[in-house]
Amino acid sequence: MIKRIDEMLKLWAQDLHSPMNPDFVGSGGGNMIAMLMECKGELIRGTRGSRVLLDESADIELIVNKHLPAQLSVVVWEHYCNHESFLSQKYTHCGCSRDTYYQRLHEAHLHIAGMLMGKAA
Repeated sequence: MIKRIDEMLKLWAQDLHSPMNPDFVGSGGGNMIAMLMECKGELIRGTRGSRVLLDESADIELIVNKHLPAQLSVVVWEHYCNHESFLSQKYTHCGCSRDTYYQRLHEAHLHIAGMLMGKAA
């Protein structure tokens, strides 16, 4: 795993997909458009002192939902957003072994890092 991407994904999940977040709406998470409208498009840090900027959370949301291959996206969702299942249940849901689960998670980190770097270029 890539430590920086791991931290960003943890904060993304906490900011947008946590039941503790007042903007959380069902399993779909917070409404990014409403959040951007509320802050008038300014880049502000997320609630609860998040270290991931609002635009980075939006980028991560788009990458995970639209640009990652389906099997990688499922692993990211299970790993970072599903706090109710045991690890063995996460592997089963993803349809893979423990080793494959972590290989896919690492591959997802590489994809996300590459896409975030591509945006900065």
